[in-house]
Parts: sequence; structure tokens; C-alpha cells
Amino acid sequence: MANVAADTAVFGLCMLAVLLIAKPLGLYIARVFEGRCKFLRILEESAYEACGINPSEEMDWKDYAVSMMLFNIIGIAALLAILLFQQYLPLNPQNYGGFRWDLAVNTAVSFVTNTNWQAYSGESQASYFTQMAGLAVQNFLSAATGLCIAIALIRGITRQSSRTLGNFWADMARGTVYLLLPAAFAGALLLASQGVIQNFSPYVNSNLMEPYVASDGRNVTTQEIPMGPVASQEAIKELGNNGGGFFGANAAHPFENPTPLTNILEILMILAIPFSLTYTFGRMAKDTRQGWAIFAVMMLFLAAAYAFGYYFELKGNPLLENAGISGDYLEGKETRFGIGGSVLYAAATTGTSTGSVNSMHDSMTPLGGMMPMALIMLGEVCPGGIGSGLYTMLPYVIIAVFVAGLMVGRTPEYLGKKIEAIDMRCSVIIVLIPPMLVLLFSAIAILLPEGASSIYNMGPHGVSEILYAFASMANNNGSAFGGLNANTVFYNLMGAIAMLAGRFIPAIAALALAGSLAAKKVYQSPDVLRTSTMTFIIWLIMVIVLVDTISFLPALALGPIVEHLLMITGGVF
Repeated sequence: MANVAADTAVFGLCMLAVLLIAKPLGLYIARVFEGRCKFLRILEESAYEACGINPSEEMDWKDYAVSMMLFNIIGIAALLAILLFQQYLPLNPQNYGGFRWDLAVNTAVSFVTNTNWQAYSGESQASYFTQMAGLAVQNFLSAATGLCIAIALIRGITRQSSRTLGNFWADMARGTVYLLLPAAFAGALLLASQGVIQNFSPYVNSNLMEPYVASDGRNVTTQEIPMGPVASQEAIKELGNNGGGFFGANAAHPFENPTPLTNILEILMILAIPFSLTYTFGRMAKDTRQGWAIFAVMMLFLAAAYAFGYYFELKGNPLLENAGISGDYLEGKETRFGIGGSVLYAAATTGTSTGSVNSMHDSMTPLGGMMPMALIMLGEVCPGGIGSGLYTMLPYVIIAVFVAGLMVGRTPEYLGKKIEAIDMRCSVIIVLIPPMLVLLFSAIAILLPEGASSIYNMGPHGVSEILYAFASMANNNGSAFGGLNANTVFYNLMGAIAMLAGRFIPAIAALALAGSLAAKKVYQSPDVLRTSTMTFIIWLIMVIVLVDTISFLPALALGPIVEHLLMITGGVF
């Protein structure tokens, strides 16, 4: 039986560890992007020299956005080529062929946008070269891209009378060289020491201890066990909030996540950088209270989501109890993690844009499964993905400041910057584009035979599967609810469009917002709204909940909410 006290203590210790990590790591990140870290200067300067970059030459927001888009377009093209021509490339001991064209497009877009949605099973379709030189490289670069946009927005808020936001290429180099590479190297060693595999061996055929007769009459005596360089992929998958699993079972696979200890370590890797960026913001704004206020909002949302999901998973399914089946509701969960470890991982991975899973969200209770779906629908600001969480949360802050200003009849300001029409337009685009994509694409998929034919479950659960899929793709999360055949031309192409729009429209709007704010002067107005108080923290939470409730409550009512009501009255499909 689940030990509620132990599960609560584990959650509390994890959040305490995140709190203790946030300040030193956030301070380090600030130093990295201020150009004050030099211990890997040779590697950094070699990158500048090889690419012809002058790191002191700053860009306005338009040049920064063009550079960012150009870099990612090249990334999509390069990864697409690797996927299509995989059979001609090295490190392919299983002799896998190239990806089908629509799956290759979806996968290339997925990894470049930091979504890491997978309509395939890694161990049965991707070679070691594809996993390492294609997918893992984009795990670094897509994470660094989100980080760069967040830093550019911080500069926009903290600078005054400035046209520039920094140099995209220098920011990419510094974020990768000083943060992601060292962290991933240390993380890979730590995970390998705990049993996560790391090799280049061909797959192993092992004799079964208990042979069995297959449905086609064959006598099965062996099992093929996949191998590969997993630890090195796993570390950056979690640290960069990527989530693409080396294996189809993702972090439920014992070669990716073998023990309860590695489960906790991976959760901390997922949460460390997004939460720490709030302190980076406060430090660069020269008012750390601003960062801690945002940290508190993120943490409160995450804690509430965990408690909500844990409660309904602990209650289980009354239909099973009525049938005389008692005990913990472990459908779709690993027994080595239990309810607590599974729900905590689900909250961490969907509160960020990671998408890694250690249990099947499709098999959770209706409202238990609504928890990760709702976290994604919040725009993944609790704490959100690496960089993307902060550059989505700050527009929510600006909207909250603007609405509060209207309520008291004064010009809204944030950190001494007057909030004007252009700032609100950019903030609204960042906040509302993902919900629009989710609802539009989900409606199309439900209405068209090409979309509805992929549903494996009837009734409201099928609605939840489609809604979760497009929420995951449009918000660049990448986790799958399950129960949906997403490897079709329809879902691969629709998903690619959702991922591109969900990533780059808000990213460009964030840079435009940064450019607008950077050009403003700082005013010290009397009686300005203080944005680091508990009152503002509560107000910001209310604004976020209100915006997302209006956006998604009707859709959720057609899926998990009505499914829950039917479940408690004995309804099945």
C-alpha cells in the first residue's frame, strides 16, 4: 500500500533540494551570460573563430530573431537528412533503414523545437548514430535556444534606452559550453554509476528463464535486449527539458531509469535549470525579490498539481473496488516507483516542457490524468521548459500588471518600464497562441476521419487522447497520453505544424517584447505596484488560472471531467 507520509516527505525533500539549487545555479547562469565565466575560454573562443563570430557585436531584436530562426531551420534540415538516410550512416549495428518521410519531418521538427514528441520507438527504429549525432545534438541546441530567448527577454526588461539584446551566437556558445555540456557530462557519469547503460554493443539475444508459446504457435525461447549509449542521452534529455526517450518506454525502461534513486535524480535534473532561471532574472534585474516571487508562483502551482494528481491516483478506480480488486491503483505504473514516484515524475515532466515519462498517463484515473494535461495547458510555466518557462511566465506577469493598473486607474509599470500597447500585444500572443493551436487542431482531428480513426478508446477518453496529444505538441512538451496511433501522415504533419507554430511564434513575440522594453527608460513612479509581494503572487496565480480556465475548461469538460463523472456512476466504454 502507498505510504502517504513517505511520498509526501519525498516530494518535500525534492522541492527543498530545488530551492537550495536555485540560488547558486541561478547566479552561475547569470555570470555565464554576462561573460564572466572563463574556465572553458579555449573551447568558447574556438567556436567563435570557427564560425566567424564577434561576441561583442550586439544585435537588435530583429537580427536576434533572424539568427535564431536561421539556426533552427538549418538544424531541421540537418536532422531530416540524418533520419532519411540513416541506413547509409555509421553506428547502425541493427541495420535500420531510413525513416518514412512524414515521420522524419515530424521527428526533425520535434527535436529542433525542444518538443521531442516521438511517434516511433527509439530502440526499434533509430540507430546509435541517429540517437547521438542527430537527436542528442538537438537536445543541446534546442535547449540552448530557449535559454537564449529567455536571457534576451531578461536583458530587454533590465536594460534602458537600448536597441540591442546581446549576440545570439555568443549566447548559444556560452549556454552550451558553460552550462549544458558540463552539466550533462556530470549527469551522465552519475546516472551510469547507478546502472543506466552506456555502450555501443549490438543488441543481445538472451535465453528466457520461462519459454512460452506465442499466439501464432511459435515456441519463444529468447528475447532481444536493446543496448546503446543511453546515459549520455538521458542526462541532456532531462537537463535540457527535452524528454525524447532512447527507448519507447522512456523513463519507465529500467535501462533509462533503473531505481527509485535515479528516479529522484532525474526529477531534480528536470527541475533544476527552469527554477534557477528565476534567480538569474532577479540577479540580472538587481532585485532578487522579483525572481523569488516568480519562483514562489511556479512552486505553488507544481505543489498543487502534485497534491491533486496524487489524491485521485490514491483513490483509484471505484469500478475495480466494486469488482473486489483492492490495493494501490498501479495500472500503467512501475512498481519500483509506486504512486508517489509516478505522480511526482508526471508533475515534473509536464510542469516543465520535458515530456519524459516513467508511467503511462493514459492509464491514470480521469482526473489523475487531467493533472499532467492541465500543467501542459498552463503554458508550462510551473516552472516551464529551459528558458521557455520564464519567457512565458514574464508575459503573464506583464498581463497581471496591466490588468491591475486598469483596475486602479493608473498607467501599468513593471520594474520601472511603462507597459504599452505593443507590450500587451506581444504578451497576449505568447500566452494565447498555444491554446488556440490546441483547440483548433484537436477539433480538426476529432471531426476528420483521418484523425478520429487513430483513437483506440471510445467516448470521452478518446477526446482526452487527442486533446493531450495536441496540447503536448503545441506547448512543446512531447509526452504522450497513449492510446492514439500518432504515426500517420495526418498526425505527423499536423503535429509538425503545431510544434513549429507553438515554438517559434511565441519565441519571436518574446524577442519583440524584449526589444520594446529595452528601448524604454526607467521611471521611478510613486506608489507603483509592487510585484514582489505576497499580494501580487496571489494576483498572478489568479490571472494565470483565469486565462487558462477560460481557454480549456469546456474542452476538459468533454474529456477527463465527464469521464470521471461517468466512472463514479459505473459507466464504462
